[in-house]
Amino acid sequence: MNGKGFWLGLVLGATVMGLLGQWGPAAAGKEANSSACIPAGAVAEYLHSVIQADRTFYTSDVVERMQMRGIAFAAENWRETSRLPLPAQYLLETGRLVAAGRSGLQYRLISNWAINAKNRPMTDFERAGLTEILVNPDKPYTAVTSEGGTPVFQAIYADKAVSQSCVGCHNAHPNSPKKDFKTQDVIGGILLTIPLPQ
Repeated sequence: MNGKGFWLGLVLGATVMGLLGQWGPAAAGKEANSSACIPAGAVAEYLHSVIQADRTFYTSDVVERMQMRGIAFAAENWRETSRLPLPAQYLLETGRLVAAGRSGLQYRLISNWAINAKNRPMTDFERAGLTEILVNPDKPYTAVTSEGGTPVFQAIYADKAVSQSCVGCHNAHPNSPKKDFKTQDVIGGILLTIPLPQ
């Protein structure tokens, strides 16, 4: 093969590879766009996994660890006292920040035995879900509901007392309507609200 043939083959090969390189991803993108969206139930599972992992880590590796070492303590009035937020407050604050965004996603704690009245169930779906997760704590209670006339997917996951500090706080709080929780008891639910495409 002479030098001229080599360069011609190289240019031709590079051009073909370049075209294939552009066509392949474009075709794959069209296939991905034409496939069905991720079902709302699967999205709820993914989100709940992240929320639960964050909260569990915060409870055991931040709050309990700091308190055990006498470095910092969690308190209900954490803003005024420069202490750590309680794990429930951590979840509520991150939920507030998410709800303030543009995604339409919301999550919060609800309970029939809420210490704070604004965390009590407000809808028939929430009341039914809290009853159902007491019976089936390993299965979320889900439905497509409406919020302001817009369809949303909602899921309620059992919120269990994962540590002795959760139990101690709920049992000792003067505003707690129930004072006999044990570790791993369902103390309420995590309500996820996911906007549905219209």
